[in-house]
Amino acid sequence: MKVLVTGGAGYIGSHTVVELLQAGHEAVVLDDLSNAQADVINRIETITGRRPAFYENDCKDADALRRVFREHEIDAVIHFAAYKAVGESVREPLKYYRNNLDSAITLLEVMEEVGCRKLVFSSSATVYGPENEAPYREDMPALQTSNPYGWTKVMIERILKDYVTAHPDFCAILLRYFNPIGAHESGLLGDDPNGIPNNLMPYIGRVAAGQLEKLTIFGDDYPTPDGTCQRDYLHVVDLAVGHLRALEYAADHEGAEAINLGTGHGVSVLELVNAFQKVNELTLPYVIGPRRDGDLPAFWADPTKAKEVLGWEATHTLEDMCRSSWLYAKNCARK
Repeated sequence: MKVLVTGGAGYIGSHTVVELLQAGHEAVVLDDLSNAQADVINRIETITGRRPAFYENDCKDADALRRVFREHEIDAVIHFAAYKAVGESVREPLKYYRNNLDSAITLLEVMEEVGCRKLVFSSSATVYGPENEAPYREDMPALQTSNPYGWTKVMIERILKDYVTAHPDFCAILLRYFNPIGAHESGLLGDDPNGIPNNLMPYIGRVAAGQLEKLTIFGDDYPTPDGTCQRDYLHVVDLAVGHLRALEYAADHEGAEAINLGTGHGVSVLELVNAFQKVNELTLPYVIGPRRDGDLPAFWADPTKAKEVLGWEATHTLEDMCRSSWLYAKNCARK
């Protein structure tokens, strides 16, 4: 298949492009580089020996999308392009609604124009909201969330389901994944956002590398065993493979289907910090700060459906995630 990957120079997108190329597919990357680096395309080529076509454009730009579809016979799309920081979305909700919703709607409109009918959507566990109890299952109501970022995912899922109702020959796989961390085993790809990281592991990496003074853990008074938030951390390579499996599944199916990608285990922030220190034999300076707006105390996946439907399950350990994250942070992350 020839696959358009929007946001394909980003963290999860770049790892997914590697898996696509190594599986024999062709990849076309569209990314505005608002939270990624152009050099990622070179790194993908170094890892795979193949260079994906690259377009530096905004996914909200319909003409740019039309050009991509015109110049390539795209069979399917994996849609990552979105803003993704929970805390930032609380502070700047309009920025998130404008970007994430417009990107998805524009993409769907252009896909309809050209007759492309296969889409894998990067959704999120945040769609389960504060009312459901872990482990999260796909049959739970996904109508509430605790932050604007999550609401954009809820809304896009609703849009896709409505679109499939109107176009029953369309296939939309809604991948609700949890907390990706880790990096490619080569050390060439990892999570390296522009500016101060909003997510935990790249922040840890920069503290460990001496680029930031200390880590702030947001709250230690949650109703969890050690008081810090629990999350379902999964290795980004496992997550990328999940997108590949979803794409292969979509090739022979129609309709909209939600599928969790997670390990099925909750790990606290302090557990992650301690694992990083132990595996990499270093000490991380950290302090406890106030709770962060929009954070839930604990959640993790029930990944049963992914195994049954996609034949997918996470294979990397927490230690793998910590080890590969540090390899990338000390070797390749921006200084």
